[in-house]
Amino acid sequence: MLCSYFNRNLFLVFRNLIATFLFLFSLHSFTQEIPPINIFTSQDYGAEDQNWAITQGNDDFIYVANNAGLLEYNGAVWNLYKSPKDVILRSVRSVGNRIYTGGYMEFGYWERNAFGELIYTSLSTDDQLSIIEDEEFWGIIDLEEYILFQSFERIYIFNTRTKRFRIINSESRINKIFEVEGAVYFQKRGSGLFRIINGRDSLFLSAEALNNVEIINIFSNGDDLLIVSKEAGFFLLSNKTLSKYELPVDSKLLSQSVYSSIQLKDGSFALGTISDGLILIDKDGNLLQTINQSLGLSNNTVLAIYEDKYGNAWLGLDNGINAINFNSPYSVYKDKLGILGTVYVTELIGNTLYLGTNQGLFYKALNSNEGFSFVKGTDGQVWTLEQVNGQLLCGHDKGTFVVSGANAVLVSDDLGTWNIQTIGSNSDLLLTGNYKGLYVLEKSNGAWKKRNKIEGFDISSRYCEFISKNEVLISHEYKGIYRLELDEDFRKVIRTNQISGMTGSKSSIASFNDDVLYCNESGVFSYNLETNNFDKDSLFTSYLANDKYLSGKLVYNKGENQLWGFPKNEIVLIEPGKLSEIPEIEVIPIPNEIRKGKPGYDNILSISDQKYLIGTTEGYLIIDHEKFKEAPLEIQLNHVAYNSKHNKFISLALDENAILKTEDNSLKLNYSLTNFNALSSTEYQYRLLGIYDNWSQWSNRSELFFENLPYGEYLFEVRGKSDGQITNNTATYFFKIDKPWYAKPLAIVFYFLLGFLVVLSIHYFNRRYYKKQKEKLLEKKAKELELQQLENQRQLIQFKNKNLQLDIENKNRELGMATMNLVKRNELLNNIKDQLTKSSSIDDVKTVIRQINTSLNSTSDWKLFEEAFNNVDKEFMKKIKSLHPEITPNDLRLCAYLRLNLSSKEIAPLLNISHKSVEVKRYRLRKKMGLDHNQSLSNYIIEL
Repeated sequence: MLCSYFNRNLFLVFRNLIATFLFLFSLHSFTQEIPPINIFTSQDYGAEDQNWAITQGNDDFIYVANNAGLLEYNGAVWNLYKSPKDVILRSVRSVGNRIYTGGYMEFGYWERNAFGELIYTSLSTDDQLSIIEDEEFWGIIDLEEYILFQSFERIYIFNTRTKRFRIINSESRINKIFEVEGAVYFQKRGSGLFRIINGRDSLFLSAEALNNVEIINIFSNGDDLLIVSKEAGFFLLSNKTLSKYELPVDSKLLSQSVYSSIQLKDGSFALGTISDGLILIDKDGNLLQTINQSLGLSNNTVLAIYEDKYGNAWLGLDNGINAINFNSPYSVYKDKLGILGTVYVTELIGNTLYLGTNQGLFYKALNSNEGFSFVKGTDGQVWTLEQVNGQLLCGHDKGTFVVSGANAVLVSDDLGTWNIQTIGSNSDLLLTGNYKGLYVLEKSNGAWKKRNKIEGFDISSRYCEFISKNEVLISHEYKGIYRLELDEDFRKVIRTNQISGMTGSKSSIASFNDDVLYCNESGVFSYNLETNNFDKDSLFTSYLANDKYLSGKLVYNKGENQLWGFPKNEIVLIEPGKLSEIPEIEVIPIPNEIRKGKPGYDNILSISDQKYLIGTTEGYLIIDHEKFKEAPLEIQLNHVAYNSKHNKFISLALDENAILKTEDNSLKLNYSLTNFNALSSTEYQYRLLGIYDNWSQWSNRSELFFENLPYGEYLFEVRGKSDGQITNNTATYFFKIDKPWYAKPLAIVFYFLLGFLVVLSIHYFNRRYYKKQKEKLLEKKAKELELQQLENQRQLIQFKNKNLQLDIENKNRELGMATMNLVKRNELLNNIKDQLTKSSSIDDVKTVIRQINTSLNSTSDWKLFEEAFNNVDKEFMKKIKSLHPEITPNDLRLCAYLRLNLSSKEIAPLLNISHKSVEVKRYRLRKKMGLDHNQSLSNYIIEL
């Protein structure tokens, strides 16, 4: 148990010792600023890892021999052309408009067709040739009208004019082939160095003279030859005598295995090694740089090196492709181990460069390859570095330090020193802005110390600028700007005036050209001392604010009277006008994606004439302002294709105007700008005249797809922009989408005829229709008239019926009156008869009674009543006779009276019988009619 505890503690101690050692080693390890490297992985170019040879075509495109085939890079996208039989390509060479390649048992050339595509033509299948089994072609050179293909066993000399071959055979291995100022050399292992003369090999230097030196490359050196060996450095071949060429870099070279090499345009040499990346040597043999995987290469095995026309060194690696931008205005220092952190501030004291980061203060000698050293005690955020009379003061999260070399002395422990400024002309007093207000440092007996805190102001003071001897402006991002008036001795605030409206994230103030400028997202403002307010500066605002805004940080370079701003897509340098009061403004195209700064903590340092250092989140950039030169840029249209109805893209000729069918109205266009700089941003802008007549927004898209275009004529235009410079040319492509069959002239004539027929038909059918409508209208009017007549007749009948009804009612009334009159008359006569019966004179009375009886039994009254009754209800008599034919006229008379709903008492006088006799008649009538004893006779007769 005790042993286990001891071992565990020993392991922890050992681990801490290793960590400390690695930390110190990383700080002091070999480091350097290197040119930008454009890195392409196998995922980027869509092929296999290994890349064996590189060339550049007349079209400025880069071509690479890859295990999977021929790679083409146009500055925007990679294209892979599969090699014949899917063989590995080992060599590539651009000659004129052809790209020659060689691989496993195959060599030939590629040419671009009218559609912008590379088409392969094999030369190894020529009837003159018989390729050796498993033969691979590792080298290609061109000389005059000849192309030479080198394998390990042979050299094939192809005459491009006569299409004839000559073959040089070798029994021993041919390592490589070299062309030096019109002479062709190659080395046979164990046999020596040979030169081709008149198409035949001739021994130039014996194997013994070579002394087993394996040649990687041969360069001209005046009248002599300079030979790069694989493992023994450089040799000089003079008068066919080989001697070691002693160089300062030998100590480096003799420990490396060189696989590839070239001489750059400036006379320096680039050597590709098996295990240590790229070694750069100047023409005097001094080591310039070693760029390996630890400094940014994708891989340490460099299989091929090629310098393009722009001065970029292309490296074909065992794993990937890299392009080193030697002519770039940038040099990059990348802190791969994360030791430094994010660089907030930089300062140069003599030849010592100091970096203040979020992890502390670091230093190293400028332009040296030494690593950065840490200034002890400064771990934590460094906010500012200020040089005062050659002495460096450091504003830190912990307070204020005085720095000398590797030593830092804390002179004020008031937390968070944002900035440090001298007070007027008194270089022995310093004003510091801290987390909790303002402090004064004083130099006494050659040493700095805190003198006092300025009372009356406790707000964080990140930015401070004097506007008079005792007045200072303090900027706070979220609270605004304060104008403070201080007492003569800088111990307290006499007056505070807050300027409203001046707030914004990442905003700042800075002095420039006797003005105090404030910058936030809405603009750049100049302080007006008289109005105590800020006035908008439209000139500066157009460069630094609104849609260009990223950071309001303004950095003033006192030594050169320069002001720097940091918008999204560039850096802005502002200097006083030389011949006018209008400032001179220069835009340097370094977008934030490249400079990788932390917005709000942007910084820039002048390290020499026209050279500036910018701190980033990963280290820093060094900018050579003089190298920002405008070079002619050309944009190319690479490929155009339309989408067929089978959803397959079919290529179109680039040098001809295309006429497409109506259904083939979807077009894809590829274009590119050959800018291979890693820290450059390339954008494109297009328009399609005929439908989109205005230029589009700038975009990094190098391919467009137009879908479902209407028929018509179109002119596609595209231009590019790199590093703020627009291409000299505009690439164009004219095409026409044919009209559909229904829009062609013949169809239009047909439509005209059809329209004419339709018009005639419409006219005919309109006439017919309106005729029918007229007939229908007349018919309708006739029906309406008929209906009107019927309605009139109906109304007339109704009127007649009403009159008849009135007549009936009148007749009923007459009948009733007549009936009542008869009743009353008969009653009266009966009464008279009764009275006369009672009279004493019998004879006279009898005579009167006979007359009365005659009157009562008169049938004329009945006939009058019957006529009146029939006028009112003429069908009744017929109906009741048909129903009951056995009834007598007296029965009919009784029925008529019952129909009038008369009572027996009222009927008795009319029949001149007694009331009982009426009841007897009614009884007999019921029996004749066969009525049930429960059924009312009166109701039965009334309801008939």
